[in-house]
Amino acid sequence: MSHANAALTPRHRLRLARAVVEDGWSIAYAAAVFNVAWPTAKRWADRYRTEGPAGMVDRSSRPHSSPRRTPAPVVRRIVHLRWKQRLGPVAIADRVGVAPSTAHAVLRRCRLNRLSHVDRATGEPIRRYERDRPGELIHVDVKKLGNIPDGGGWRYVGRAQGDKNRAATPGKPRNAHYNPKIGTAFVHTVLDDHSRVAYAEIHDDETAATAIGVLRNAVAWFAARGITVERVLSDNGSAYRAHAWRDACAELGITPKRTRPYRPQTNGKIERFHRTMADGWAFRRLFLSESARRKALPGWLHEYNHHRPHTATENRPPITRLTNLSGQY
Repeated sequence: MSHANAALTPRHRLRLARAVVEDGWSIAYAAAVFNVAWPTAKRWADRYRTEGPAGMVDRSSRPHSSPRRTPAPVVRRIVHLRWKQRLGPVAIADRVGVAPSTAHAVLRRCRLNRLSHVDRATGEPIRRYERDRPGELIHVDVKKLGNIPDGGGWRYVGRAQGDKNRAATPGKPRNAHYNPKIGTAFVHTVLDDHSRVAYAEIHDDETAATAIGVLRNAVAWFAARGITVERVLSDNGSAYRAHAWRDACAELGITPKRTRPYRPQTNGKIERFHRTMADGWAFRRLFLSESARRKALPGWLHEYNHHRPHTATENRPPITRLTNLSGQY
């Protein structure tokens, strides 16, 4: 292959070959003039005689045949063990009966040398996607969080003190063991696929009626920011399989979509948002009551949408992917 410091570029190869074949130069004299070895000058002259100017270009260095290449059945078995069991080259080599270097070479050739290239849960190749414009697809889901007893939960005050705070929280019903039922906070979240702009509400249940109310509020919230929702993607929860949910989507002009059963990776964007929300809001600091944590959610959502850099939006806040917002410029 020619490079910046090559003695013979395709143009100089042609000059050398023509000097030998057409002008009658000797191989030794042409090699001395062009400052190359005698076999090199002879090779280009011979190729010019048989192929003409077309023979002066670079050829692939790949061999015509590779008799020692790893057989296809062995390659398939190596790939299968990587996908299904996420084994490393050494473990794969022990099971297949090849050298670890061979197993690693096959994994590199198939772009499976890093586990980040495959789904850790299923072993299947990761398929990433992103819609072209805001509103083309929104993701909906529910994040369940245990309510915080008065005085703080066990994550910050410890198990013993957390149990005491839970028992001392007034106005809570008791179970069969006379332990107070603190309850669960259901955070209904809505995320735009293209911009990653998020909307959330906290409720005490995850019924279809509540999910529909959140969807209506979210559609109005997005519409105020110039986004027209076209499709909504959800999991297979009972609220999203209800006829009322289907009818509400039809009324709003939205096409409902559901993920494949037992495949949360399809809705992975909102699952990842739940992790960010938990780290940035729900468990970020000590809250002395559930009402204090719920009051902190709108402020964190504003920070996430308007100020926090997002790696999926070129390290800029998600709101920057929306256009024609009031005060944007």
